Amino acid sequence: MLPNVIVSLYFLALQLRHCAADLCNWTGSGFAAGVDSRIVLQVRLRCTEGSVRWVYPGQALRVVLEPNLSSSLRTTVCIKPSPSFRGASVFIERAGELELLVTDGERPQRVFCFRADGPHRPAIYLHARPQSDGHWSRRAMGFRYELLGNRSAAPNSGHSGLQTSCRPCNDTELLMAICNSDFVVRGYIKNISHNSESQTSSVEVSAARVYWQRSGVFEREAAPGASWHGSIHALLQCHVKPGDGEFLFTGSEHFGEAWLGCAPRYKDFLSVYQTARAARRNSCDFPLD
Repeated sequence: MLPNVIVSLYFLALQLRHCAADLCNWTGSGFAAGVDSRIVLQVRLRCTEGSVRWVYPGQALRVVLEPNLSSSLRTTVCIKPSPSFRGASVFIERAGELELLVTDGERPQRVFCFRADGPHRPAIYLHARPQSDGHWSRRAMGFRYELLGNRSAAPNSGHSGLQTSCRPCNDTELLMAICNSDFVVRGYIKNISHNSESQTSSVEVSAARVYWQRSGVFEREAAPGASWHGSIHALLQCHVKPGDGEFLFTGSEHFGEAWLGCAPRYKDFLSVYQTARAARRNSCDFPLD
């Protein structure tokens, strides 16, 4: 059950102060709560990903996500608290009720996801712990957020988040992956490391060709003609193993990290793609060289 003080803050707040923000990100101060403890700062963000940074956090902050696209395309919200996040509890607001997501005192090192179905815009509610000495100290807390579509997976997520599938992709899924993935890279596996604490594996890749990527996950080495390199994450439960030969890596990007999707051997992909193209069943054109 939620503490009575939080319920009172949320439902009985006499003032709801709206804070200026750009379309994707917000940075602001909680000083206003020091003037009137009934104030709940409200921020509205209109992108599918961005960040929130709350300096001198005081009392409560409500972040409403209002992306300028059909809500049916984005049914899962994921947040990743900053490393300095402490001194506050995080709630999600659904159907006029608050559900605890992160407990005060917890130092979360993972991504938290929740479903955002329904007619109401998803909202994230932060309740800051009062300063014990009555003085304001320069502390900051925040999180990054992403709204995911139906095809996206939310790896390493808690609560009701989706989980990355570990099974191999069939031909249809592979042909869709080269069209819809956040990154498509051809290369070799250099090393695989496992982390039991985060329950993830990291695949170090040396890439001969980066067809596309949404951000700068894969970087080119400084030497002329050098290959690309980067790391791709997977769930530990998928038991990713090293393999020889050239692979085609696809997947999604979340919070600046690449997560593994379909990863066939390149020669196997070529066979599938060329067969589909001959039958005019390929979902999109892919550069062959």
